[in-house]
Amino acid sequence: MQALPCQGCRGLCCGPVPITEKEYKKIQKKVKSMPQKIRDGLEKQPRLYGTCMFYDLDRDQCGIHDARPEVCRMFGFHKDMVCFRKPELATKEPVRLKETVIGHLSIDVTWKDV
Repeated sequence: MQALPCQGCRGLCCGPVPITEKEYKKIQKKVKSMPQKIRDGLEKQPRLYGTCMFYDLDRDQCGIHDARPEVCRMFGFHKDMVCFRKPELATKEPVRLKETVIGHLSIDVTWKDV
């Protein structure tokens, strides 16, 4: 599968990010295992309302990439989640999440929750 050209986008498509209970627990585990300096660096970065709290603006990449939610893994490859830089990759049918969404990162789930 071809990769998305994410470098340089500064997280423009990263939010709002819906998460499930299972993803929430995985994210909590990831955050708890982070070195405090990295966690503090992510937490203190200014963001626009709704932008994912884990998008690392300094590094221009996801700060929890290996624990990112399913919707983030799907982005750019489904017809209802098109990447403006590579729209031709969005060939899969619209997204249907398998589990119930419990909230959105940065809106319903914030740093105090992880």
